[in-house]
Amino acid sequence: MTLETLTPTIHDTSEQAQLREQVARFIAKEVEPHAAAWEEAGCVPREVLRKMGDAGLFGLMYEPAYGGAGADAMTNLVFAEALSQSTFGGFIITALVHTDMASPHLHHAGTPEQKARYLPGVISGETITAVGISEPGAGSDVAGMRTTARRDGQHWVLNGTKMFITNGVHASLYFVAAKTGTARHDMSMFIVEKGTPGFSVGRALKKTGWLSSDTAELIFDNVRIPAGNLLGEEGKGFYSVMKNFQTERIALGAMAVGHCQQALKITLDYVRQRQAFGATLFDKQTVRQRLAMLDAKTRAARQYMYHCAWLVTQQREVVQDVSLLKALTGELVNEVLQTCQQFHGGMGYMRETAIERLWRDARVLAIGGGATEVMLDEAAKRYT
Repeated sequence: MTLETLTPTIHDTSEQAQLREQVARFIAKEVEPHAAAWEEAGCVPREVLRKMGDAGLFGLMYEPAYGGAGADAMTNLVFAEALSQSTFGGFIITALVHTDMASPHLHHAGTPEQKARYLPGVISGETITAVGISEPGAGSDVAGMRTTARRDGQHWVLNGTKMFITNGVHASLYFVAAKTGTARHDMSMFIVEKGTPGFSVGRALKKTGWLSSDTAELIFDNVRIPAGNLLGEEGKGFYSVMKNFQTERIALGAMAVGHCQQALKITLDYVRQRQAFGATLFDKQTVRQRLAMLDAKTRAARQYMYHCAWLVTQQREVVQDVSLLKALTGELVNEVLQTCQQFHGGMGYMRETAIERLWRDARVLAIGGGATEVMLDEAAKRYT
């Protein structure tokens, strides 16, 4: 059985194949040897992120006028999948929130003035971003948020709390959703800089996995921001969030597929060496057949993932397909990691092993970015 790991797809351009190799080299040199210490520290060093910016990895989708590469969704997926070959989910999500979940709000809805002010720093890695949508009582139900923004002359005044915000402790630029009217979907997006009076990190949150990802509660206490920090149209923030979810969910699908690939590779190597009852575990028919089936499912999910990205490049309606992809990969990665950890026996439960870390990191992929049940309902509502 040969596992697909860091291999180009049949659709890769030469530039995309080079991007895979570039990311693989970066992970091998700058991430894997050091990331265990980042897990202990609870964050990814910002100098590492600046190196990614210097390497041109933070502006693939963005306009060349601001330092970006102007690439399409397929190239961006190549980056996300290549990045997800790391065995450290906290590092992966730190970077992907910046590239695929937070800063795209600026790319999609920002004015030329806003882009000129912020995008160069975002692309260089000098400015790391976070997005404030989830709240203590409003996760997948975005419209249920309670954070508000009211207009006061030449300012907006924000009040409320955000929860589970990745990059929330150490980001320097935040894109924040707030209700600006009484209707359920009447909300807007705002640009909030770190250090704005009244804006604070309530607490850093301790998680089961993604240990090197800093996650925070954010508090907005009469935070006054200039009227020009409105991002996009007033009252249209809900639709901006929904649009950006498609980019986010494809990236999370890539992360799940990457975890599956790495877990299967690690486990295949392990069961070929592990002796039990007079033979290797790989000699046990049930073991090798279960791994083969999980490999088949992973390969199929990977192809569906690239199909979704292709639909984006064709400007096709993608909500149903991306919702199904998110549900599929979020459940699959947990199935794969559960089995791979089981085949490691007691060693699979030890913090010193990559498989235990991947198992912990995988769990949230069925929750974050849209829980499986919500994704399936989103898809089912679109059946005709």
